[in-house]
Amino acid sequence: MQLIEIPCGGDGMFHTGREGVARIRTTNDRRIDLIEYEDKTLCYVKSSVGYPAIYPWQEAAFRPRAEAVLMDLDGTSVYSEPFWVSMIDAAAARMLGRPGFVHEKEDEPFISGNSVTEHLTYIIDKYAPGTPLEEARRYYHQAVAYEMQELLHGRGRTESFVPAKHLKEFLTELKRSGVKIALVTSGMTDKAMPEIVSVFRQLDMGDPLAFYDCIITGGTALEKGRPGTMGELELKPHPWLYAEAACVGLGIPKERRERVLGIEDSAAGVVSIRLAGFACAGVAGGNIREAGAEPLCSYQVNDLLDLLDIVL
Repeated sequence: MQLIEIPCGGDGMFHTGREGVARIRTTNDRRIDLIEYEDKTLCYVKSSVGYPAIYPWQEAAFRPRAEAVLMDLDGTSVYSEPFWVSMIDAAAARMLGRPGFVHEKEDEPFISGNSVTEHLTYIIDKYAPGTPLEEARRYYHQAVAYEMQELLHGRGRTESFVPAKHLKEFLTELKRSGVKIALVTSGMTDKAMPEIVSVFRQLDMGDPLAFYDCIITGGTALEKGRPGTMGELELKPHPWLYAEAACVGLGIPKERRERVLGIEDSAAGVVSIRLAGFACAGVAGGNIREAGAEPLCSYQVNDLLDLLDIVL
């Protein structure tokens, strides 16, 4: 699969043949545009809430042996997508006053892989025009808070969080080999930590905070009456989570980025890794192929264990 060449990109800001633009390419899901000049490439990241961004696009290469692995949570480390989509449906049900609401199949590319704000904005536009985004976010976080508390107390939908195949073997071999491991997720802390704690319990791996060298989440949800981090507009596909994990969390300088490999199952995550300056390995099961992001991956594998020969 190839990136798609288009005459105009960046929401109309760039045109092939004008002002030095040699070529414009985009992914199948049209979430990003690569604006190519003779001496540089820019990446235009689109936004459904009106805050696009432009980043320099760098060539990324991985050179083993790895110093560090940056690993996504949902879909890569844990199979949980149906659960989180059900939380979007729960919020939609509250907005619409329709208990039991279920999204349509055609909605799935737009309610997985990106931030909650992007997902809820899509749902509002299609099903509940005029609903304030903050109201939708409140319904979503209420549903998630209840489920996460149930999970932390050993109740609730524990079957919704399934460890990725060979996750324990992959992580323990990296640890044994001295490779630093960072867990990187767009999920808010209140969401992400109960999820990974549940999976580590299932695998008898102890405390994830003690196991990982660094865990970076999307922060704390902003809600009325309590402080929160403004993470929703900075999450994948933007580079900041992966950049912070490597630079701040693991202390790896830019000069050694070829010794770092990111692992993702979503197109948004692949773009995030690449914008942070690292090579990416895509794992099967997410939306990388559907979104047309395969050309952005240096490697593609079906199983985490397939990565050991690449990393080590």
